[in-house]
Amino acid sequence: MDIESLSAMREAALDYFVRSRATQRRRALMEQPDAGEAEGWSAMAELGWAGMLAPESVGGLGLELDGAAEILRAAGEHAAPEPLLAVAGLSALLLARLDSPGARALLADLIAGRSLPALAWQESAGDLSAVPLACGCEERRGGVLLQGEKLMVLPGAAASGWLVSARGEDDAVILWVPRGAEGVTETRMPLVDGGQASSLRFEQVALPPDAVLAEGAAAQEALRHALAAGQILQAAELLGAGQAMLAQTLAYLRTRSQFGKPIGSFQALQHRCVDMFIHLEVAQATLNEVLALAGAGLPVERLEAEASRVNARCTAAALQASRTSVQLHGAIGYTQECDLSLFYKRVLCLSAWLGNVTAHQHRHAALTNEGEATANTAAWTGEFPRTADWSAMPEDEFRRMVRGFLQQRYPQELRYLSHRARWSEVREWYLTLSAQGWIAPAWPQAHGGMGLPADKLIAWIEELEQYGVARAPDQGIVMIGPLLIQHGTPEQQQRFLPRILRGEHVWCQGYSEPNAGSDLAGLRTEAVAGRDAEGDGESDHFIVNGQKIWTTLAQDANHIFMLVRTDKAARKQEGISFLLCDLRTPGITVRPIHTLAGEPEFCEVFFDNVRVPAENLVGKLHGGWTIAKALLGFERIFLGSPKQSQYALGQLARLAEARRLFADPVFAQRFAALRLDVADLTAAYTSFADIVRAGKPLPASVSLLKIWASETYHRIGALLVEAGEEQGAVAGDQVLDGQTFNVLSPLIGSTAAMIYGGTNEIQRNILARQVLELPA
Repeated sequence: MDIESLSAMREAALDYFVRSRATQRRRALMEQPDAGEAEGWSAMAELGWAGMLAPESVGGLGLELDGAAEILRAAGEHAAPEPLLAVAGLSALLLARLDSPGARALLADLIAGRSLPALAWQESAGDLSAVPLACGCEERRGGVLLQGEKLMVLPGAAASGWLVSARGEDDAVILWVPRGAEGVTETRMPLVDGGQASSLRFEQVALPPDAVLAEGAAAQEALRHALAAGQILQAAELLGAGQAMLAQTLAYLRTRSQFGKPIGSFQALQHRCVDMFIHLEVAQATLNEVLALAGAGLPVERLEAEASRVNARCTAAALQASRTSVQLHGAIGYTQECDLSLFYKRVLCLSAWLGNVTAHQHRHAALTNEGEATANTAAWTGEFPRTADWSAMPEDEFRRMVRGFLQQRYPQELRYLSHRARWSEVREWYLTLSAQGWIAPAWPQAHGGMGLPADKLIAWIEELEQYGVARAPDQGIVMIGPLLIQHGTPEQQQRFLPRILRGEHVWCQGYSEPNAGSDLAGLRTEAVAGRDAEGDGESDHFIVNGQKIWTTLAQDANHIFMLVRTDKAARKQEGISFLLCDLRTPGITVRPIHTLAGEPEFCEVFFDNVRVPAENLVGKLHGGWTIAKALLGFERIFLGSPKQSQYALGQLARLAEARRLFADPVFAQRFAALRLDVADLTAAYTSFADIVRAGKPLPASVSLLKIWASETYHRIGALLVEAGEEQGAVAGDQVLDGQTFNVLSPLIGSTAAMIYGGTNEIQRNILARQVLELPA
């Protein structure tokens, strides 16, 4: 569905759940479980939601997963008590894929609200396999005989019968067992959210021939698809519940006062809320990406992997939100009277059913490893075009092309460098990319870039990181170039952009000063307008005096872009201008500073009566803060790129293979979780990259990217040191199993990543004030 249709679907669902007092009905169900989950089911059927995923040809709404996900997310936001996921999701999805008279009749009854069939598939706790093992059936004269057990069947008492997966004599079978069938023993279990689940025991249950709805490969494929799609819808409901808890918590923090002020003004509580927000936003981005993939059509194995990925992410985010929101509500959050308790318990139920976080992380790892092992690895034999319709090129073909280029052109001695590459090391590689027309993958083609769409840009990043390509000094490509494309004059674009592409201008950033780091508006480096040679008329240059610090690789650069104060009488964030300066200008001194890793990566830059042409002013005089914020947006999306984490994850995987660590289940689990953290960072990054590509200003919420990226990078670096054991204390490169590693480099690099570009604490302050609107 298009964005407008999805928005309309969501608004209609939210309106219904408000009008039907869904949250109050959940409370009534928890206080009086005998009221039953299906009390509002007739209204669901009247809305068409019982058959929301059924084809229109049989009376359903014919929604795709993205439309159904909006209804489930709205249900999560109101803790709706109806068994939408169990019946309108799982059961309807299964029946819609079965082509038999019995299945069609059951689907018609479901759509009309006359029947609530429950899917009975699980045979052992924690098992996500859709293959029935113990529950079996055999043909008998006049029908079939069913024997076995099923666990956690939802809904419980409301179910009119069960769709049972069983093992036949040759293959899987889907059977319909109506409630009241002889030989069925049902044990009902109360759930913490007021609902019910059933355990079923089938002892010599005799069923007629038409009870067989499907068998063989068709039955197995339909069941796997229904479960995977249902797990995606479950993720949407979990996300909705988490978002509702965040909203309730923010409202409480804005109004509850302690010590004479709203508790939402306390920084510790603000940062806890920001972390809730970040987890939920990453989950939303992951859900959007998975829904788009599912809508494009996926083989069932890939659909299962993506279902596990999004279910793990949304479950973890909802659980984190539920625990944090209770804590931030204080004593009131621990009471049954607080509505928060309804959402907390609903999340507990959803997070335990259809697989928990760990189970889905395991399954995702197993399915993706298997998929990668069988992926197309054929060598690229075609040309390497300078320009092309990259959007039209299939992703696997694009990846093979990039991989082939790297294999043929990238210097082998520069793979997996353990330090930040210097210009002298990577100059030839930079010029190779420049000659190919590939040096600026995100720039528009009109300005000499590749103009890659978001999906190809992510593929480009992943292929370079997986191959171990060193990061060149790239401030010109990723920061000042995009800024000039948006805010520079045509003359500035013509003068600077081609020289960046050709590697003639190597840029560094002059923002931070000794007393103006995260408090950037406190900068003191001064630029005074000078007069022309005759001493009258307009200024034709600036005289700059001051100091910049933490300037990355300034010793390799020949140009710097910087913020300078041009009006000392103005308020802090006014009177600032944005200048471009040639570092070879007289009066500039550069002094390297060694990092924790022992590398001279940072520099101090001193300006002593440095003359800068007035034509190098970007934007308006005294209007530099507007330009600075735009560049900070570019910087935060750059710092939020998955590049560093993917690179570090590749190092960790190489070390794990060398030390046979994947045989350790604890390490394998931690690696699987980090791998998903990086995958979901990529989803969040893509959504912001699309904003940049559309030429729109980045919202303040881009700060979440920098936080998630740098802290993911740090977690990978910490595990890399731990996995290195004694080698984790070795300085510099070391050889293990024929491969070179620097075990400490990612950890030390990630430590800096949480500081530069505005510390993560400052980023949390930005999100708390500008996005969550918590009080100062």
